[in-house]
Amino acid sequence: MKLRNAASAVVLLLTAAASHAHAQSQGNFGLYLNPLATRISNSKVDPGPYSFLGPNDTSRMFWGVQMGGYYDFFHSGPLAAGVTVRFSDQHAANAGMRDFQVGARVSGAVGTRLRPYVEATVGDASTKPEKSKVRVSKAAYAVYGGVDYSLARHVDLRAIEVGYGSVTTVSGATVGQGDGSTVSASKLLSFSSGFVFRF
Repeated sequence: MKLRNAASAVVLLLTAAASHAHAQSQGNFGLYLNPLATRISNSKVDPGPYSFLGPNDTSRMFWGVQMGGYYDFFHSGPLAAGVTVRFSDQHAANAGMRDFQVGARVSGAVGTRLRPYVEATVGDASTKPEKSKVRVSKAAYAVYGGVDYSLARHVDLRAIEVGYGSVTTVSGATVGQGDGSTVSASKLLSFSSGFVFRF
């Protein structure tokens, strides 16, 4: 599935879930569109023309946006559990990465305003090197943890979210070029903050 189609599917899925949550008057449904910063790193330099991080770099900061939503369908006291859907688009120089992931979510309530949460996701990430138009899609996974702070009945401040994940990015080996040496999967350390709208 192309990531452009995946983003459309996210919007439709989240809209349907919001309608269901409103109709059932239970659960907790949230939507967000927030800035995202990710440090992508690798254990060794990829010197070829398809190097994702640059021919002499083993790490680089990528900047972009992240949209997504969650639906908590299980509640037990201060704890809730449900599903999450995420899509992000990030760039550094002319290199780029887009990813679409789905997963499980567990959240809690501390007092009346704090809502810490943890999410584990899997999906697909498409990467493009700085000096080529080639795109490679590979499986990706991530774990996220954060804290939302309630500002109003339907608005939370996402005070901080930190994520850690992995994906095999584009390289000479993944496009069948170069000396055949492989570049290990890149590690992703992400940071985000912004607003969440709850229904």
